Amino acid sequence: MRSWRLLLSTLILSSQYNPPRFVELLMLTLAIVMLAISTVLPAQEPYMVLGLSFVVGASISILVREAIAPSPQTRITQFTAILLLIVSIYGFIDII
Repeated sequence: MRSWRLLLSTLILSSQYNPPRFVELLMLTLAIVMLAISTVLPAQEPYMVLGLSFVVGASISILVREAIAPSPQTRITQFTAILLLIVSIYGFIDII
C-alpha cells in the first residue's frame, strides 16, 4: 500500500512540475499499451490506429515544446520525435 501511495504522489508531483511532459508520457504509455494489444489480438486495427494516433500527437507535442522552450538535449529529443513521427506515418500507410 505504501508503494502505491509513493507512486501516486510521484505522478501528482510530476504532473504539477511539468504538465506537457507528463501528458506526452501518458500518451506514449497509452500508445505502447494499444500497440501491444493490437499485436496480441488478431485483426485489431482500431487499437493500432489509436496507438499510432497517440504517437503522432505526442511527437508533434514534443517538437512544439522543444521549439518553444529548448532543453539541454534538444537535438536528441527532436531526432527521437521525428523518428517516432516517421515510423507512425509508415504504420498508417501500412494499414491502408
